[in-house]
Order: sequence, then structure tokens, then C-alpha cells
Amino acid sequence: MSRRGPFAGHYPVVATMVVTALIPYLVLSAALGPITPIVQQQLGMSTEQINLATGLANAGYALGTVLSVQLAQHLPQRRMLIIYALVLVAGSLLAASATGAIQFITGHVLQGLCTSLLLIAAVPPLVTGFPPSKIRYTAVILNLSIFGAVALGPLIGGIQANYHNWRPLFWIIAGISILALLLVLLTFEDIPPADLTSTRSPLAVSMAAVGCIAAFYGSAQLLTKQKIEAETLGPLIGGVLVIVALLIQQYHSKRPLLIIKPLTTTMPTSGIVVAICAAAASVSAITLSSVLLQDRYSPLKLGLLYLPEFGGAFITAILFAILFTTKGLHYFALVGLACLSAGIALLAVDMPPSTIVVLIATGLIGVGVGASVTPALFIAGFSLRNAALQRVFAIVELMRAVAAFMIAPVLLYVALNVGSSATAGIRTALWVCLGLSVFGALVGVALYTLGGVRPPKPALLRWFGGEAAWYSPPLLARLRPNASTEAPEV
Repeated sequence: MSRRGPFAGHYPVVATMVVTALIPYLVLSAALGPITPIVQQQLGMSTEQINLATGLANAGYALGTVLSVQLAQHLPQRRMLIIYALVLVAGSLLAASATGAIQFITGHVLQGLCTSLLLIAAVPPLVTGFPPSKIRYTAVILNLSIFGAVALGPLIGGIQANYHNWRPLFWIIAGISILALLLVLLTFEDIPPADLTSTRSPLAVSMAAVGCIAAFYGSAQLLTKQKIEAETLGPLIGGVLVIVALLIQQYHSKRPLLIIKPLTTTMPTSGIVVAICAAAASVSAITLSSVLLQDRYSPLKLGLLYLPEFGGAFITAILFAILFTTKGLHYFALVGLACLSAGIALLAVDMPPSTIVVLIATGLIGVGVGASVTPALFIAGFSLRNAALQRVFAIVELMRAVAAFMIAPVLLYVALNVGSSATAGIRTALWVCLGLSVFGALVGVALYTLGGVRPPKPALLRWFGGEAAWYSPPLLARLRPNASTEAPEV
């Protein structure tokens, strides 16, 4: 194998590689809803099997964030990227050509797992491996690749459902996966392992695997059975507890795989809280509203109603590029949560919402999630050295994935089983979503205030030089007698 591909170091090609690696699963995660009945019918899958496919694929996505970091420490990173892309292609081909439930579930789970493996392996080098002048473009690409792809999912799924077919979408996704593999090869650079001296962490990976699989299996069973019983609550609650135990174990570990302790200062903690609340509230609100409206509109028309979400994400990406290197980055995340809260409130107040209300609300949700999650991620990343960015992305994506993909099924269960009607139950669940969004904003503001933070401008040259882009005070610094809100003198 050549040690350097013909397009290695070419920013546009490397950026395109990242986009094609992320799009397949993220589009499918939002597009499956409208075509799920068609997949079930044509493959002879039960409701439990289709829910299991979605749940385990989401579990694979969450697990991949931890596994990718572990593998990057001891194995050549770009060679592993080729393996991830190859397995993504295999999974996409399996799902597209599936003739039964086992083949489809296997392929879709591989898609989820490999997408997060590629995300953690490919995105941080795109951020830190090019000059500071490129980081604005990277931020926009990351925003649109993750949230733009998800926002387009309902429309893409609606188009497929309109033609009563699902395979063309899956074959297109497989084609994009093959393109991603080709671009990985063309941009290949033989990068060594991140840290051969680091401790192997089989316990952390095992806990992540057990926690993610159990929690998402439990949420899938809850959707299927619509009953509160040991078979559903046991795995769900047990899995969440294992993930919490993982975070605690990594916090106290002398040589952790996931860097929890450095993130427990004011700004990264605030950023993580914002990202978790925004992800949980936005995904749940879109899921709940689609269930409410699916009997009023055809899948295609419903997909068109959610198109403003992509428009909001696109506008947000442009504004993000303008504010990215200013202190406005911090306020932008707060504005995002405010827009997200407004969009959810519109859906909850007018039940069932009119067409105009849905269009405005989904646009606000698109602006809200795009303006909150990615800025929050970089607020956490800039608070540490850039060498830690891969591990920061991993922990944020793990927690975001658990919040986004697991809370939505739980709230959907609440919506369908609480209240005098489905409409009343969905309204109740939407108010919970609104509460999550408002809670994230209030906690973020409170942590900044009690930490004595004046939102700073990121010092990008210092960050690219190996230091943090700003000083993040200890948590609750103003309430702690020996804590300082000012950066220590060097």
C-alpha cells in the first residue's frame, strides 16, 4: 500500500471524504420512519424486529464512539479508517440486498457502528490537521453533515414511501459508502497510533458495549410491547446505570480512555449539558410530531413539512461560520436553545398544529439544534488541548447519542400511554421536550454565572499550538473559597 494517496492533504477532498462517511447512516436514521411499514411488509419483519434493528443500530453508533478512541490509541489510525469504510460498505450492501430480517438487522447495525467509528477517526484530524484558516469551513461541514443530513431524512423517506419502495434509497446509500471508501484510499496517509504508551481499556469498552446494547434494546422493547414490565425496564434502566458507572469509573481512573475529569470545569460541562438537552429535545419533538401528523398527511407531504428544518440548519451553519472565532460562539448556543424551545412550544400549544405552525416550528427547531449542539461541542473542545479533541468528540457524541436516540422512544411510549387520547399524550410529551430545552439553557447560563465566566474569544493560534483556546474556571468557582475565575499566571 502506498504510504500517501494522491489527494492526501488536499482539504476539499478530505472534507468530502468526511461528508460521504457520515451521511449514509444519519440520513437513514431520520428516513426510516416513513418507509418502515414497507420494509416490514417486503421483508416479512415483525414490529419487534424492525424496532430491534433501529435500537441496535443506534446502540452501535453510541458504542462506536468509545471503541474508535480505544483502537486509535494502539493501531495505525488511517489504516483503521480503511477498515471502518470497508465494513460500512459491507453493511450498506447487506441492508440494501436484504431478503430477510437477520440480514437487514446485521447490515443496519454495521452502518450505525461504522458511522461513529468514522466520525471519531476522521473528523478531529480534519479540524486539527489543516491550517487555522480552514476551521470555519470544517465547522460548517460538520454542522451540515450531521444536522443537515438528519433534517433531510423525513423528506427523503417520504419520497421513497410515495413510490412504495425502500431499496433505491438503500442502494444510493451503499453507493455513497463506496464513494467514501474510495476517498479514504485517495486521501490515505500512514498516520501512527495516537499513543502506544496508553493503557488498554477493555473494561471501559465492555461497559460501553453492555450499557449501550442493554439500554437501546430496552427502549426498543418498550416501543414494541407498550408495557412497563421487567423485560423492558430491566435492560433500559440497567443499561443507563452501566453507562453512568462507566463515566464514574473513567473519572476516577488514573489513566482513563475517556477524559472525563478535564471536562468537569465550567465551560465544557455547560457545553455538554447544552448538547445533551438540545439533542434529546429536538429528536423527541420531531418524532412525536411526526406520529401526530402521519394520519393527516401522506409521507411525502409530511416530509415537505419538515423541509424548513434543513433550511434552518443551513442558515445556522452560515451564521456559525461568521461567529465561530468570536465570543459570540457562546451566545449562539444560548440563542439556539431559545429557538428550539420556541419551535417545540408552537407544536405543543396548537394541537394538532396547522400546516403553517408546523412549517414555522420545524424551521425554528432546525435553527435551534444547529445553533446549539455543534457550538456546544466546540466550546467543550476549545477548553482542552487540541490533542484531546478526539476523546472530547467521543464523550460528547456518546452522551448525545444516548440522549437523542434513547429518550425519544421513551417519550413516545409516554405519549401513547398517558392522557385521555394520543393527542393529549403527545402534548404532554412535547411539554417534557420543552422542559429539557429550557433546562439546558438555564443550566448553561447558571454555570457560566457561578463560574465567573465572561464569554471569551477562542485563541485559535494558541489552540493549534497545543494549548487550550481559553481558560475554563472550576465549576461553581464563585461559590468556592479557593477557586479562581481567572487564568493562572504562567
